Amino acid sequence: MEENDTDKDLDNKRGKIMKIEISGHHVEITEGIKQSIENKFAKISKHYPSIMTLNSTITVETHQQKLEVTTLYEGEKVTVNASDKQLYVAIAKVAKKLQVALARRKGVLSAKFNNKFVVQQTDLYHSA
Repeated sequence: MEENDTDKDLDNKRGKIMKIEISGHHVEITEGIKQSIENKFAKISKHYPSIMTLNSTITVETHQQKLEVTTLYEGEKVTVNASDKQLYVAIAKVAKKLQVALARRKGVLSAKFNNKFVVQQTDLYHSA
């Protein structure tokens, strides 16, 4: 089975597949980089099964490795960035930031869903 250099599919617990698209600016995407990104985002695939794709872009600048990850979660675009001198540290940072951003978005959605209807009280019983 042959794999595309920029795409990797991860199974989540509902049987759907999350596709990870990896692109690089001024860097060659090696097998080690792909493996590291796949391993870090496997947990996210299991916790958020509605996520279908993750777009990640690696940019190498002087003494900085930058990683940007974008996904669509429940109709909202979620983007996180991280940078470090070492690429693998930047990958770990962006995975943690994405986990937090998705949890925050999930909390906002559940708060809207659980918002209770409040009936306005009248002052009829106070006037007597």
